[in-house]
Amino acid sequence: MTMPRQDTAFQGLGDSRSSVRLKAALAVGTTPDPRFVDGLVERCAVEPDFYVRDMLTWALTRHPASMTVPKLVEELRSERAQARSQALHTLSKIGDRGAWPAITRELLTDADDEVARSAWRTAVVLVPDDEKPGLATVLATQFGRGERETQVSLSRALVALGEVIVPALRAAMTDPDPRVRQHAIATERLSRDPEAGFEYAIGEAKRIMALGPTSQEAHGEEALGSAGQEVLGSEGREG
Repeated sequence: MTMPRQDTAFQGLGDSRSSVRLKAALAVGTTPDPRFVDGLVERCAVEPDFYVRDMLTWALTRHPASMTVPKLVEELRSERAQARSQALHTLSKIGDRGAWPAITRELLTDADDEVARSAWRTAVVLVPDDEKPGLATVLATQFGRGERETQVSLSRALVALGEVIVPALRAAMTDPDPRVRQHAIATERLSRDPEAGFEYAIGEAKRIMALGPTSQEAHGEEALGSAGQEVLGSEGREG
């Protein structure tokens, strides 16, 4: 008896060659089949190739959210960092706001940078308007974390939230930790001019900090006084 084409394609996800796995994920997504949802989610947790993982995410978005979202939410409790990160990434692509309660503080502050970055991006997509201030407060606890890539992700997530970030920025710009202050100042610069880029924003932050506390306080008052209007204009554009 000949195996159905979808079944053959699905089996290809376990092939040792990434090119075969990529084609298999494409085939499964092209012809969605509810039987494969569990397997797609499981494969996301272990797939080593970035492009195949991205195709797996696409394949999952081709299936009904009612089937995929509960499975992905379960993965957020996995001990495997890649499982949590990829589930978050896929939830952000699906965009079902019913998954918002699953984006916990634990995920937003996850010890694994990739998981945390995925959580920040997903949270910004799913957060209800009335919970944006609380999200901004949690994200602000991560100022100064990690290397450039991680800091860029956090700044972009905060800027995307709009004017609700002002109180959190104000507090962080006077934090005793210089890494926190620098990152917060750079984020404020991005909120006013996203097209300037993160390197420029960090450079400006270093310059302001080098001038001393008085300059930082003056800059903070001037910048945040008008941030309510300016940060709104920055939404949707990333530096």
